[in-house]
Amino acid sequence: MATYPGKDIERAAQAACGSASDAGAGASGSSEPCAGCDAAALTPAQAAAAAWDGPVAPIAAVEPESPADDAGFTAGCYLTTVDGQPVRDIIDWRWLAAEDAIAVGYIDQDGEAGEVELEREAGERWGFEFDGVLFDKVKLCRNACVFCFMRQLPEGVRPSLVLRDDDFRLSFLSGTFVTLTNLRPEDEARIIEQHISPLRVSLHASNPELRRSMIGRHAQHGLDALDRLLAAGIQAHAQIVLMPGVNDGEALRETLEWAWARPNIQNVGIVPLGFTKHQTALHESFTGPEAACGVIEVIAPFQERARAERGGPWVFAADEFYVNAFGAETPAHIPPASDYGDYEMFEDGIGIVRSYVDEFDEAVASGLAARAADALASRNLQARYIIGEAMQPFLDAMIERSPLADRLVPLTVGNDYFGGNVNVTGLLCGCDIAAAIKAEIGKEPVSSEEEGSLPKVEQGTGSGCSDRASSAATETAQWAVSPSEDCLSESGYPEPVPGQAPEGELFLIPSVIFNDDGITLDDMTVQDIENAAGAAVCVVSCNPLDYLPEIIALAERENVS
Repeated sequence: MATYPGKDIERAAQAACGSASDAGAGASGSSEPCAGCDAAALTPAQAAAAAWDGPVAPIAAVEPESPADDAGFTAGCYLTTVDGQPVRDIIDWRWLAAEDAIAVGYIDQDGEAGEVELEREAGERWGFEFDGVLFDKVKLCRNACVFCFMRQLPEGVRPSLVLRDDDFRLSFLSGTFVTLTNLRPEDEARIIEQHISPLRVSLHASNPELRRSMIGRHAQHGLDALDRLLAAGIQAHAQIVLMPGVNDGEALRETLEWAWARPNIQNVGIVPLGFTKHQTALHESFTGPEAACGVIEVIAPFQERARAERGGPWVFAADEFYVNAFGAETPAHIPPASDYGDYEMFEDGIGIVRSYVDEFDEAVASGLAARAADALASRNLQARYIIGEAMQPFLDAMIERSPLADRLVPLTVGNDYFGGNVNVTGLLCGCDIAAAIKAEIGKEPVSSEEEGSLPKVEQGTGSGCSDRASSAATETAQWAVSPSEDCLSESGYPEPVPGQAPEGELFLIPSVIFNDDGITLDDMTVQDIENAAGAAVCVVSCNPLDYLPEIIALAERENVS
């Protein structure tokens, strides 16, 4: 029987905390210093915050001439209460601080605790900017999901990638999915009172025994909690991780009927099982055309009914189903943009292909694609845009039919780091990208299965996949990102060193592959990838209307030729 390895989560959180200077920030799940922290290095405020009996909200910045500034608050202070109530997270702060006169408890730079009255004009901001959104412990998952991706990661990844949160607050604030199996009565009451809605809920199956077999013995607790919240007016976006022969077919129909009968379930997203090579229990998903088409056919009647009765398709299949079903012809079969609305399910891999195809077509129609091709041709350059294997079937065909043919040439990279059926661009790792570039420029042939994997080396010293843990990183893995946020190339990635690029080739890496700190999932920086590949790379946007102007600018640079 599968068991939930809770101790490894605690160890991961302890390793990720770094120092007690993060006390109260919430990301590490503890407001007390771990055994490895140097208490002597703490400031008085940090020491007082670590010893405080309750959550503390760390102040990262204070707006000049705001009520907070007028009261003497500065970065490095902490808030402890509002009108005597603890501030557990940013939701509490917004709820408790809604009035124009409040009393805030604090810890100042000297470590002294106190309380001060604050007042503001109508519509005026209080002026606090906090470090993080959770000020107490992150709520961890207590399930034993047989498909859990985090339990399939290689040994040695940074702790934040295996920290399995199941926190309804992060569901509301950040769009993560929760099972509600760890929800307490006071949590339910709070969600209803503060109207923390909508939530993103992992549904998977409505049949109690089937759901229990998939996620563990607390499965029914989560379903019961969801029903109570829905009845109280809380809305939910549901997700189903679909496993072949488990919760597909008739079981999927039953689950969708269950969800349809609950109007406050706004929509349902269906994503295929993902598995890596670092486990032995999972071996197949919906990768074949017949299996993928079968899922699309099951949901079609529900979509038709929803369009007629609710004005939209309601249930969505992830893009992978369409790519696996139709290959190079995917653009002709993917649903229209009108089905995806404002693309609110982008993070689930739903709507990415439609958005990309429409942007590419717009770039061709507007002449942008032709201008990019001309800019590359004028310097005799070929742009090698890094993509995962999932995009290759349809993107190659689209480019061949466009003015960019032979100028924008995707470099398809297989994911050896994760293996299994992981093939999306957003989960590519630096070691595989570097190996692909190195093979492309002829400095090293692609290693075969017989030759084994690339050697593991320290960051920044050469090629290979790293399995180090990075205690500095605190983000979680995301399978896809919104085009309006992380896909934009505004993160200040380092410029490539002039003269390093092979003659005539421009290697481009989509920014989605890096986190906000410029680190890949295997802890490589842009410089690390350049060192390992033996070539310069440039980080560009993910979307055609953004990366094509960037390609034009790169081609026009005098030192790129």
